[in-house]
Amino acid sequence: MFPIDDDNPTRITPFVTYTLIAINILVFIYELSFSERGLTNFFYQWAIVPQQLTGALTGVPYPMLRGGEPPEILTLVTSQFLHGGFAHIAGNMLFLWIFGNNVEDQLGHLKFLFFYLTCGVLAGLAQWFFSQGSQVPSLGASGAIAGVMGAYIIRFPNVSVRTVIPIGIFPFFTRIPAYFYLGIWFFQQALYSFATLGARTNVGMENGGVAYWAHAGGFVFGAILGPVLGLFSRSSEA
Repeated sequence: MFPIDDDNPTRITPFVTYTLIAINILVFIYELSFSERGLTNFFYQWAIVPQQLTGALTGVPYPMLRGGEPPEILTLVTSQFLHGGFAHIAGNMLFLWIFGNNVEDQLGHLKFLFFYLTCGVLAGLAQWFFSQGSQVPSLGASGAIAGVMGAYIIRFPNVSVRTVIPIGIFPFFTRIPAYFYLGIWFFQQALYSFATLGARTNVGMENGGVAYWAHAGGFVFGAILGPVLGLFSRSSEA
């Protein structure tokens, strides 16, 4: 199942959310200009390569897997604007479109930008912690967006989220509370995260798949950081 929209109007124009979506789309369009080999090199340069980040943080560099800039630590930010395919960016931008505007409405523009990028960095570090020797690039906005979802679920738990559930070839439309939809999402990410511990599986970044620790970690960090930055400081009718 996936969301379509929510019953949660905003009182401001969410300029930061719109700008983040626009930047992600523009970067993805730029990615399309590369050959397959060129795109791989681009990802190794600007995405998080855990093995290289481990070297940068410990001061014991691994053999270079990529050349040039930026410094490894900066990839914790730049990786948030890279995507591996149309489905990857479409899904991420849909979730950011639905849930980002209301969190921005509560925090304000500048705090929301800080919140979003910080959640992305912390989510990237969560994934790195459990895959420190991996040579597979980690990229995407999903860790930061998971932080947005973590803030959303504690601030607007009862807001209705319009959701489509495929039943065979037929779409079934329904409305479910945010706490139920986002709660299920988080449970899935956490479950898959623990499933990757101690063994190579078909899920997780080690096999070039989904960075579940970034999702679960980002969600938790968002639920913690949001209130610290004033998520509940503005009154809301929702």
